[in-house]
Amino acid sequence: MSVDVLVFGAGFTGSAVCEAARREGLSTLGVVRTAASAEALRARGLPATADPCEQVAREHVGPQTHAVVTFPASAPGELSFAPLLSKARAVSYLSTTGVYGDLEGEIDDDTPLPSAPSPKYAAVLAAEAAFREVGGAVLRSPGIYGPDRGIHVRLARGDFRLSGDGSRFSSRIHVEDLAALLLASARTPGETFVVGDLEPCRQIELVRWLCERLQLPLPASAPLESVHETLRRNRRVNASRALERLSVPLRYPSYRSMFER
Repeated sequence: MSVDVLVFGAGFTGSAVCEAARREGLSTLGVVRTAASAEALRARGLPATADPCEQVAREHVGPQTHAVVTFPASAPGELSFAPLLSKARAVSYLSTTGVYGDLEGEIDDDTPLPSAPSPKYAAVLAAEAAFREVGGAVLRSPGIYGPDRGIHVRLARGDFRLSGDGSRFSSRIHVEDLAALLLASARTPGETFVVGDLEPCRQIELVRWLCERLQLPLPASAPLESVHETLRRNRRVNASRALERLSVPLRYPSYRSMFER
């Protein structure tokens, strides 16, 4: 039986898409890798399955279905279900601003991609192309956070370290805003957007504000070469076109918003 919103990869972001769609009165099904993950989603009241993606696509994609893919689909064989989405009403693929490699400064929808992406991101770009072939919209996201995930959680645990002197810029987006943008992208088939909130900032600015808010000491710093690649980057996402085209007002326009609501 077909469903209104079919989410391949119903993890952190995908389950938020399911919840947002359910609030709109839409039928949903989340696809996960394991039976345990499916059971955990069902315990939250979200229909879920751990059946293979190809099987799920054959059984549940119909002319009213919006298929949302939130896992990279970049490993060998993981794109085999993409052609089966051609009969869906809409397709959306969640990509990453990581495809811009080590590019610094501001990025927007007109920013050219690196001429020689790493193998990891070349595979992600191949996945983007595969879903565009079936009319998919692509959203390239920076770091995703929410109440239980983000720098604030790591600061509270005591295992976060500043990247060098903390002067590098980064962007982010709240998971609920990203879910809303993914659902809205059903209206923009074949388009590609970078997404993010309205306030990219230096890491030290973000960390200092969080530490004051949470009454925590500033963390120590770590050499740039020792931190994860996503924390070494130095760029700002300009998502103005996505926000205008998708007509989604952000509930969390800055990182502070989650703590000030």
